[in-house]
Amino acid sequence: MTIRSDTIVSLRLLFAAALLFVGCERPIAQEPSQPVAAEILQVAGKTMGTQYEVKIADPPADLAADWQLLVDRELRRVNDQMSTYISTSEISRFNDSTSLEWFDVSPETASVVAAALQISEKSGGALDVTVGPLVNLWSFGPHDHKQELPSQEAIDTAAQSTGYQSLHVRSDPPALRKDKPLLRVDLSAIAKGHGVDRILDLLVGLGCKNVFVNIGGEIRACGDKGPGRPWRAGVERPDELTTILLFPVAIENEAIATSGDYRNFFEIDGKRYSHTIDPRNGRPVTHSLASVSVVASSCMLADGWATALNVLGPAEGPQVAVDAGLDAFMLERADGKYLPHPVGRFVDWSKPPVIEQD
Repeated sequence: MTIRSDTIVSLRLLFAAALLFVGCERPIAQEPSQPVAAEILQVAGKTMGTQYEVKIADPPADLAADWQLLVDRELRRVNDQMSTYISTSEISRFNDSTSLEWFDVSPETASVVAAALQISEKSGGALDVTVGPLVNLWSFGPHDHKQELPSQEAIDTAAQSTGYQSLHVRSDPPALRKDKPLLRVDLSAIAKGHGVDRILDLLVGLGCKNVFVNIGGEIRACGDKGPGRPWRAGVERPDELTTILLFPVAIENEAIATSGDYRNFFEIDGKRYSHTIDPRNGRPVTHSLASVSVVASSCMLADGWATALNVLGPAEGPQVAVDAGLDAFMLERADGKYLPHPVGRFVDWSKPPVIEQD
Protein backbone atom coordinates (compact mmCIF):
# COMPACT_ATOMS: atom_id res chain seq x y z
CA MET A 1 0.00 0.00 0.00
CA THR A 2 1.46 3.30 -0.92
CA ILE A 3 -0.42 6.44 0.02
CA ARG A 4 1.78 8.10 2.63
CA SER A 5 0.37 9.99 5.55
CA ASP A 6 1.79 13.09 7.05
CA THR A 7 2.74 11.00 10.08
CA ILE A 8 4.16 7.50 10.39
CA VAL A 9 2.61 5.78 13.38
CA SER A 10 4.00 2.65 14.98
CA LEU A 11 1.86 -0.23 16.16
CA ARG A 12 2.64 0.78 19.72
CA LEU A 13 1.10 4.14 19.08
CA LEU A 14 -1.87 2.61 17.34
CA PHE A 15 -2.68 0.41 20.28
CA ALA A 16 -2.33 3.46 22.52
CA ALA A 17 -4.74 5.32 20.20
CA ALA A 18 -2.07 7.87 19.43
CA LEU A 19 -3.23 11.40 18.81
CA LEU A 20 -6.81 10.34 19.01
CA PHE A 21 -9.94 11.74 20.47
CA VAL A 22 -13.31 10.58 19.28
CA GLY A 23 -16.51 11.47 21.00
CA CYS A 24 -19.99 10.52 21.90
CA GLU A 25 -20.89 10.84 25.58
CA ARG A 26 -18.56 11.79 28.42
CA PRO A 27 -17.12 8.51 29.81
CA ILE A 28 -17.88 7.55 33.37
CA ALA A 29 -15.62 5.77 35.81
CA GLN A 30 -15.71 1.99 35.56
CA GLU A 31 -17.62 -0.05 38.10
CA PRO A 32 -15.58 -2.33 40.38
CA SER A 33 -17.01 -5.43 38.72
CA GLN A 34 -15.94 -5.62 35.07
CA PRO A 35 -18.43 -6.85 32.44
CA VAL A 36 -17.56 -10.02 30.62
CA ALA A 37 -15.55 -9.23 27.51
CA ALA A 38 -17.02 -10.10 24.13
CA GLU A 39 -15.08 -12.02 21.52
CA ILE A 40 -12.93 -9.63 19.50
CA LEU A 41 -11.47 -10.38 16.08
CA GLN A 42 -8.63 -8.16 14.99
CA VAL A 43 -6.16 -7.68 12.18
CA ALA A 44 -3.34 -5.21 11.63
CA GLY A 45 -1.13 -4.39 8.68
CA LYS A 46 0.40 -1.66 6.55
CA THR A 47 -1.33 0.73 4.21
CA MET A 48 -0.96 4.32 2.98
CA GLY A 49 2.57 4.60 4.37
CA THR A 50 1.43 3.78 7.90
CA GLN A 51 -0.19 1.03 9.99
CA TYR A 52 -3.82 0.02 10.18
CA GLU A 53 -5.78 -1.82 12.83
CA VAL A 54 -9.27 -3.30 12.64
CA LYS A 55 -11.24 -4.81 15.53
CA ILE A 56 -14.62 -6.52 15.43
CA ALA A 57 -16.37 -7.25 18.72
CA ASP A 58 -19.04 -9.93 19.00
CA PRO A 59 -18.74 -10.78 15.29
CA PRO A 60 -21.79 -12.22 13.51
CA ALA A 61 -21.85 -15.99 13.25
CA ASP A 62 -22.09 -15.80 9.47
CA LEU A 63 -19.22 -13.34 9.01
CA ALA A 64 -17.42 -14.10 5.76
CA ALA A 65 -14.37 -16.27 6.41
CA ASP A 66 -12.30 -14.09 4.09
CA TRP A 67 -13.19 -10.79 5.78
CA GLN A 68 -9.53 -9.92 6.30
CA LEU A 69 -8.84 -10.37 2.60
CA LEU A 70 -11.82 -8.14 1.83
CA VAL A 71 -10.37 -5.45 4.10
CA ASP A 72 -7.02 -5.59 2.31
CA ARG A 73 -8.72 -5.54 -1.08
CA GLU A 74 -10.72 -2.43 -0.16
CA LEU A 75 -7.59 -0.66 1.02
CA ARG A 76 -5.89 -1.52 -2.26
CA ARG A 77 -8.86 -0.02 -4.12
CA VAL A 78 -8.44 3.24 -2.19
CA ASN A 79 -4.77 3.32 -3.18
CA ASP A 80 -5.54 2.48 -6.79
CA GLN A 81 -7.94 5.39 -6.90
CA MET A 82 -6.19 8.10 -4.87
CA SER A 83 -2.49 7.36 -4.32
CA THR A 84 0.02 9.77 -5.81
CA TYR A 85 2.65 7.07 -5.30
CA ILE A 86 1.01 4.75 -7.84
CA SER A 87 1.52 5.99 -11.38
CA THR A 88 -1.60 4.22 -12.65
CA SER A 89 -3.96 5.50 -9.96
CA GLU A 90 -6.88 7.70 -10.98
CA ILE A 91 -5.35 10.75 -9.31
CA SER A 92 -1.91 10.16 -10.84
CA ARG A 93 -3.41 9.85 -14.33
CA PHE A 94 -5.45 13.01 -13.79
CA ASN A 95 -2.32 14.80 -12.57
CA ASP A 96 -0.29 13.66 -15.58
CA SER A 97 -2.95 14.89 -17.98
CA THR A 98 -2.71 18.45 -19.23
CA SER A 99 -6.20 18.35 -20.70
CA LEU A 100 -8.72 20.94 -19.51
CA GLU A 101 -11.63 18.64 -20.34
CA TRP A 102 -13.56 16.46 -17.90
CA PHE A 103 -11.53 13.46 -16.75
CA ASP A 104 -13.51 10.35 -15.72
CA VAL A 105 -12.91 9.02 -12.20
CA SER A 106 -14.68 6.67 -9.80
CA PRO A 107 -17.62 7.89 -7.69
CA GLU A 108 -15.41 7.47 -4.59
CA THR A 109 -12.67 9.75 -5.90
CA ALA A 110 -15.23 12.34 -6.99
CA SER A 111 -16.88 12.32 -3.55
CA VAL A 112 -13.55 12.81 -1.74
CA VAL A 113 -12.56 15.72 -4.00
CA ALA A 114 -16.02 17.27 -3.53
CA ALA A 115 -15.67 17.05 0.26
CA ALA A 116 -12.21 18.59 0.09
CA LEU A 117 -13.45 21.50 -2.00
CA GLN A 118 -16.29 22.16 0.46
CA ILE A 119 -13.81 22.35 3.34
CA SER A 120 -11.59 24.60 1.23
CA GLU A 121 -14.43 27.06 0.78
CA LYS A 122 -15.47 27.02 4.44
CA SER A 123 -11.90 27.37 5.71
CA GLY A 124 -10.91 30.18 3.36
CA GLY A 125 -8.46 27.98 1.49
CA ALA A 126 -6.67 26.57 4.53
CA LEU A 127 -7.21 23.10 3.04
CA ASP A 128 -6.13 22.92 -0.59
CA VAL A 129 -5.61 19.53 -2.22
CA THR A 130 -3.75 21.20 -5.11
CA VAL A 131 -0.90 22.33 -2.83
CA GLY A 132 1.29 19.37 -3.83
CA PRO A 133 3.89 21.39 -5.81
CA LEU A 134 4.55 23.49 -2.72
CA VAL A 135 4.73 20.42 -0.48
CA ASN A 136 7.31 18.93 -2.85
CA LEU A 137 9.22 22.19 -3.00
CA TRP A 138 9.60 22.15 0.79
CA SER A 139 10.82 18.50 0.67
CA PHE A 140 7.74 16.96 2.30
CA GLY A 141 6.52 15.15 -0.80
CA PRO A 142 7.46 11.80 -2.35
CA HIS A 143 10.63 13.15 -3.97
CA ASP A 144 14.12 13.72 -2.57
CA HIS A 145 14.16 15.37 0.85
CA LYS A 146 16.82 18.09 0.55
CA GLN A 147 15.99 19.97 3.76
CA GLU A 148 16.94 23.28 2.23
CA LEU A 149 14.92 26.48 2.01
CA PRO A 150 13.43 27.39 -1.38
CA SER A 151 13.66 30.92 -2.70
CA GLN A 152 10.64 33.20 -2.89
CA GLU A 153 10.90 32.99 -6.66
CA ALA A 154 10.63 29.19 -6.51
CA ILE A 155 7.64 29.46 -4.16
CA ASP A 156 5.88 31.90 -6.49
CA THR A 157 6.53 29.65 -9.48
CA ALA A 158 5.18 26.56 -7.72
CA ALA A 159 2.13 28.47 -6.51
CA GLN A 160 1.15 29.31 -10.09
CA SER A 161 0.15 25.66 -10.58
CA THR A 162 -1.98 25.49 -7.43
CA GLY A 163 -5.36 26.78 -6.33
CA TYR A 164 -8.45 24.82 -5.35
CA GLN A 165 -10.57 27.29 -7.30
CA SER A 166 -9.07 25.81 -10.48
CA LEU A 167 -10.26 22.29 -9.63
CA HIS A 168 -13.80 21.17 -10.42
CA VAL A 169 -15.77 18.01 -9.73
CA ARG A 170 -19.06 16.52 -10.86
CA SER A 171 -20.86 13.43 -9.61
CA ASP A 172 -22.91 12.33 -12.63
CA PRO A 173 -21.00 11.04 -14.42
CA PRO A 174 -18.15 11.29 -11.88
CA ALA A 175 -15.28 13.34 -13.25
CA LEU A 176 -12.67 15.98 -12.44
CA ARG A 177 -11.62 19.01 -14.44
CA LYS A 178 -8.76 21.49 -14.09
CA ASP A 179 -8.37 25.06 -15.31
CA LYS A 180 -4.56 24.90 -15.25
CA PRO A 181 -2.75 22.26 -17.34
CA LEU A 182 -0.11 21.65 -14.65
CA LEU A 183 -2.51 21.57 -11.71
CA ARG A 184 -2.09 18.42 -9.60
CA VAL A 185 -4.21 16.90 -6.81
CA ASP A 186 -2.89 15.30 -3.61
CA LEU A 187 -5.59 13.82 -1.38
CA SER A 188 -3.28 12.70 1.43
CA ALA A 189 -4.92 15.18 3.83
CA ILE A 190 -8.30 13.50 3.46
CA ALA A 191 -7.93 10.10 1.73
CA LYS A 192 -6.68 8.27 4.82
CA GLY A 193 -9.83 9.23 6.71
CA HIS A 194 -11.85 8.17 3.69
CA GLY A 195 -10.10 4.80 3.84
CA VAL A 196 -11.20 4.40 7.45
CA ASP A 197 -14.79 5.08 6.41
CA ARG A 198 -14.57 2.57 3.57
CA ILE A 199 -13.38 -0.22 5.88
CA LEU A 200 -16.01 0.45 8.53
CA ASP A 201 -18.76 0.57 5.90
CA LEU A 202 -17.46 -2.66 4.39
CA LEU A 203 -17.61 -4.50 7.71
CA VAL A 204 -21.03 -3.10 8.60
CA GLY A 205 -22.19 -4.36 5.20
CA LEU A 206 -20.93 -7.80 6.22
CA GLY A 207 -23.20 -7.74 9.27
CA CYS A 208 -20.78 -6.42 11.89
CA LYS A 209 -22.30 -4.08 14.47
CA ASN A 210 -19.30 -3.38 16.68
CA VAL A 211 -16.27 -2.18 14.72
CA PHE A 212 -13.15 -0.15 15.45
CA VAL A 213 -10.96 1.01 12.54
CA ASN A 214 -7.68 2.89 12.91
CA ILE A 215 -5.43 3.92 10.03
CA GLY A 216 -2.36 5.84 11.09
CA GLY A 217 -4.09 7.51 14.01
CA GLU A 218 -7.42 8.28 12.31
CA ILE A 219 -10.28 6.35 13.90
CA ARG A 220 -13.90 5.58 13.37
CA ALA A 221 -15.97 3.20 15.48
CA CYS A 222 -19.49 1.90 15.79
CA GLY A 223 -21.15 -0.12 18.53
CA ASP A 224 -18.94 -1.15 21.44
CA LYS A 225 -16.53 -3.89 22.48
CA GLY A 226 -18.93 -5.52 24.92
CA PRO A 227 -21.75 -4.68 27.33
CA GLY A 228 -20.74 -1.58 29.25
CA ARG A 229 -17.39 -1.41 27.45
CA PRO A 230 -17.33 1.35 24.84
CA TRP A 231 -14.47 1.69 22.40
CA ARG A 232 -12.02 4.20 23.82
CA ALA A 233 -9.41 6.54 22.44
CA GLY A 234 -7.52 9.43 23.92
CA VAL A 235 -5.76 12.72 23.27
CA GLU A 236 -1.97 12.75 23.59
CA ARG A 237 0.34 15.49 24.65
CA PRO A 238 2.18 16.52 21.47
CA ASP A 239 5.73 15.19 21.70
CA GLU A 240 7.93 13.69 19.01
CA LEU A 241 9.67 11.31 21.42
CA THR A 242 7.15 10.10 24.00
CA THR A 243 3.50 9.14 24.25
CA ILE A 244 1.70 10.82 27.14
CA LEU A 245 -2.07 10.45 27.37
CA LEU A 246 -3.96 13.57 28.40
CA PHE A 247 -7.47 12.13 28.65
CA PRO A 248 -9.54 9.28 27.18
CA VAL A 249 -13.06 9.28 25.79
CA ALA A 250 -15.66 6.70 24.89
CA ILE A 251 -16.37 6.56 21.17
CA GLU A 252 -19.40 5.39 19.24
CA ASN A 253 -20.64 6.00 15.70
CA GLU A 254 -18.27 8.90 15.11
CA ALA A 255 -14.74 9.50 13.87
CA ILE A 256 -11.60 11.34 14.93
CA ALA A 257 -8.60 12.66 13.06
CA THR A 258 -5.57 14.54 14.33
CA SER A 259 -3.08 16.80 12.60
CA GLY A 260 0.14 18.13 14.10
CA ASP A 261 3.68 19.21 13.33
CA TYR A 262 5.62 17.42 16.03
CA ARG A 263 6.45 14.16 14.27
CA ASN A 264 7.12 15.42 10.76
CA PHE A 265 9.37 18.46 10.43
CA PHE A 266 12.93 19.50 9.81
CA GLU A 267 15.16 22.12 11.38
CA ILE A 268 17.63 24.52 9.79
CA ASP A 269 19.73 26.84 11.96
CA GLY A 270 17.59 25.93 14.96
CA LYS A 271 14.28 26.86 13.32
CA ARG A 272 11.58 24.22 12.93
CA TYR A 273 9.80 23.91 9.58
CA SER A 274 6.49 22.06 9.79
CA HIS A 275 5.28 19.66 7.12
CA THR A 276 2.00 21.60 7.17
CA ILE A 277 2.07 24.07 4.29
CA ASP A 278 -0.21 27.10 4.35
CA PRO A 279 -1.63 27.22 0.79
CA ARG A 280 -2.34 30.90 1.22
CA ASN A 281 1.34 31.92 1.32
CA GLY A 282 3.13 28.79 0.12
CA ARG A 283 5.16 28.37 3.31
CA PRO A 284 5.17 26.04 6.32
CA VAL A 285 2.95 27.30 9.13
CA THR A 286 4.81 29.35 11.75
CA HIS A 287 2.17 29.66 14.45
CA SER A 288 2.38 27.92 17.84
CA LEU A 289 -0.37 25.31 17.35
CA ALA A 290 1.08 21.87 18.12
CA SER A 291 -1.86 19.63 17.28
CA VAL A 292 -5.57 19.61 16.56
CA SER A 293 -8.10 16.80 16.81
CA VAL A 294 -11.52 16.91 15.19
CA VAL A 295 -14.56 14.72 15.75
CA ALA A 296 -17.03 14.34 12.89
CA SER A 297 -19.63 11.96 11.54
CA SER A 298 -17.11 10.59 9.01
CA CYS A 299 -13.37 10.17 9.25
CA MET A 300 -12.97 11.81 5.86
CA LEU A 301 -14.45 15.06 7.18
CA ALA A 302 -12.54 14.83 10.45
CA ASP A 303 -9.31 14.29 8.51
CA GLY A 304 -9.84 17.23 6.19
CA TRP A 305 -10.93 19.61 8.91
CA ALA A 306 -8.02 18.64 11.18
CA THR A 307 -5.64 19.68 8.42
CA ALA A 308 -7.51 22.94 7.77
CA LEU A 309 -7.53 23.94 11.44
CA ASN A 310 -3.88 23.03 11.78
CA VAL A 311 -3.12 25.49 8.99
CA LEU A 312 -5.30 28.21 10.50
CA GLY A 313 -3.63 27.96 13.91
CA PRO A 314 -4.71 29.15 17.37
CA ALA A 315 -5.65 32.66 16.26
CA GLU A 316 -8.03 31.75 13.42
CA GLY A 317 -8.81 28.10 14.03
CA PRO A 318 -11.13 28.19 17.06
CA GLN A 319 -13.54 30.70 15.50
CA VAL A 320 -13.62 28.84 12.19
CA ALA A 321 -14.35 25.63 14.12
CA VAL A 322 -17.21 27.35 15.94
CA ASP A 323 -18.62 28.77 12.70
CA ALA A 324 -18.46 25.33 11.06
CA GLY A 325 -20.15 23.66 14.03
CA LEU A 326 -17.15 21.41 14.71
CA ASP A 327 -16.00 19.54 17.78
CA ALA A 328 -12.29 20.30 17.95
CA PHE A 329 -9.45 20.26 20.45
CA MET A 330 -6.39 22.41 19.72
CA LEU A 331 -3.19 22.46 21.75
CA GLU A 332 -0.99 25.53 21.50
CA ARG A 333 2.62 25.76 22.65
CA ALA A 334 2.94 28.62 25.13
CA ASP A 335 6.02 29.30 27.29
CA GLY A 336 7.03 25.67 27.53
CA LYS A 337 3.49 24.50 28.26
CA TYR A 338 0.43 23.56 26.24
CA LEU A 339 -2.60 25.85 26.12
CA PRO A 340 -5.84 24.02 25.21
CA HIS A 341 -8.46 25.47 22.87
CA PRO A 342 -11.50 23.18 23.15
CA VAL A 343 -14.47 23.77 20.86
CA GLY A 344 -17.91 22.15 20.98
CA ARG A 345 -18.19 18.95 22.98
CA PHE A 346 -14.46 18.97 23.70
CA VAL A 347 -15.15 21.63 26.32
CA ASP A 348 -16.73 18.92 28.51
CA TRP A 349 -14.69 15.96 27.27
CA SER A 350 -11.38 17.53 28.27
CA LYS A 351 -12.46 18.19 31.87
CA PRO A 352 -11.23 15.95 34.71
CA PRO A 353 -11.49 13.38 36.16
CA VAL A 354 -9.26 11.35 33.87
CA ILE A 355 -9.99 7.63 33.83
CA GLU A 356 -7.84 4.78 32.61
CA GLN A 357 -8.49 3.12 29.26
CA ASP A 358 -9.44 -0.56 29.23
